[in-house]
Amino acid sequence: MELKLNRPICFFDLETTGTDISKDRIVEISIIKVFPNGNKESKTWLVNPTIPIPAQATAVHGISNEKIANEPTFAELASQVHTMIKDSDLAGFNSDRFDIPLLAEELLRAGVDFDMKNRVSVDVQTIFHKKEERTLSAAYKFYCNQSLENAHSAEADTNATYEILKAQLDRYPDLENDMKTLSEFTTRKKSVDFAGFIALNEEGQEIFTFGKHKGALVDDVFEREPGYFGWIQNADFPLYTKKVLTGIKLRKLSTKK
Repeated sequence: MELKLNRPICFFDLETTGTDISKDRIVEISIIKVFPNGNKESKTWLVNPTIPIPAQATAVHGISNEKIANEPTFAELASQVHTMIKDSDLAGFNSDRFDIPLLAEELLRAGVDFDMKNRVSVDVQTIFHKKEERTLSAAYKFYCNQSLENAHSAEADTNATYEILKAQLDRYPDLENDMKTLSEFTTRKKSVDFAGFIALNEEGQEIFTFGKHKGALVDDVFEREPGYFGWIQNADFPLYTKKVLTGIKLRKLSTKK
């Protein structure tokens, strides 16, 4: 089954120096952009992360410090990556919890004003886990009846993820071939930021999910304790979380005028 698209969708996968969204860096990124007419374009970049790649990460994806020594940094590639994805919805395998948050950090760090407004994301892993509870390699075997060669290669994983979503739509008649519906199906929680420090309550209002103000409205906290915003901005929180909180604060200031 081919995807029914109203706009392009970019399937992508990252290989990284580790799993800390705030501190780790991309060492490889692969993107397949699928257009509503069925056309596709793809691009894969090796990336110099500017920090050492730990041996345990190299053991997973096979990318060593020597391999990326002469490759461009993400800051040098950011405009190309953003140009490819800026008009598109996003999809990946575990992308809502890892790939999109880490990509957002890298783009913001490079000065690209990335956000998820006016786009949706589809996490193929969530569909798989809700339906079958397996890994990417098992998913590829289960849905596509093929073995995943070169697992943990960004390009191989990206291609497999794209093929799995199409096969999932064939297998499950109750899954609507619509990216907004699939995004809602794969959304695990109502987070406002990727890291889950800010969520929406039942009334659709932003609340903190951590610390002494857990469960409190962000607007109320900023009203009662103005210094809390500054503390977060200077602390070791993800850049996207800081960006979201800045937007909330600016919105609050504008309503006072």
